[in-house]
Amino acid sequence: MDYRNLGRAGVKVSEICLGTMTFGNGADQAGASRMVDAALDAGVNFFDTANAYVSGTSETMLGVALKGRREKAVIASKVFNPMGPGINDSGLSRLHIKQQVEGSLKRLQTDYIDIYYIHHVDHQTPIEETLRAFDDLVREGKILYTACSNFEAWRLIDTLWISETNGWARFDAYQPQYSLMVRDIDEEIVPACQAKGLGVVAWSPLASGYLAGKYTPGSLKVQGTRSAEGWGFQARFFAPNHAEILQTLLDTAKEIGRTPAQTALRWVMDQPFMTSAIVGARNAEQLADTLKAGGWRLPAEALDSLNKVSARPTRYPRAFEDPMPGRRQSAVKMPGMPA
Repeated sequence: MDYRNLGRAGVKVSEICLGTMTFGNGADQAGASRMVDAALDAGVNFFDTANAYVSGTSETMLGVALKGRREKAVIASKVFNPMGPGINDSGLSRLHIKQQVEGSLKRLQTDYIDIYYIHHVDHQTPIEETLRAFDDLVREGKILYTACSNFEAWRLIDTLWISETNGWARFDAYQPQYSLMVRDIDEEIVPACQAKGLGVVAWSPLASGYLAGKYTPGSLKVQGTRSAEGWGFQARFFAPNHAEILQTLLDTAKEIGRTPAQTALRWVMDQPFMTSAIVGARNAEQLADTLKAGGWRLPAEALDSLNKVSARPTRYPRAFEDPMPGRRQSAVKMPGMPA
């Protein structure tokens, strides 16, 4: 297993992060504990959860599984989603954040959370209120690093500026959806993260399981999977040429002697801006196969093939400006310029 700094922060996390959304939703406590054991044995030190995953059950089960081994884990959790019927039981108000971090700490059986994410954008709360509440939690030692998920590039840059100008703790990581099927962040968000030194932690690197080897090109529903069960299958974000991408993945995996899941996950982790990729599983046996994606690199030809088939066309203004560095470098005469 390889380890990487979380952006410009000093903390190091494993390139594979164990996601715990299935804890309490497909995996019971015994199964969850076996998955945590398998992850730790493989060198994983990074665990991702959220207060809203199965109404707090995921955090509770992760806390039990890590009991006595808390110091071996970098735990990430999140806040935003509804946690009750009350009018203030959701969002990113100072009140809701304070209530939810205390609840997460109890469920996780810890006195601090390593990385605390804004899970979604709250259009009803001033971002200054949220960022100041996060800064207070850092100063209190209840969270160590702040982060966000699902922000647009402009909103990410704006929040970083607000934090920096006020001397508040600024985001150290960004968590986006990213896979061979969904590469929307390449155009704006990845350059922003690179410019500002944020770590990138991908969710759904196997495209809701579509890249795990159970699907055939062109089919978007398989019995016994999330696509058939109707939860967490994000096909609406898939690239239009998803069948071609999947076929290339299957061919590449066969050529290099790896499973499709290992190959797809390795591709995500081999992107130069990527810090870690979150993987989930229903049981320890399924997880054991996926964990074999750690500690190696895709051959250059395989990486190039997958890069090309999954690349998305750029849009304006980037598409318009892409040729300009070359034009400037070669001093090409522009139309209307004097000879």
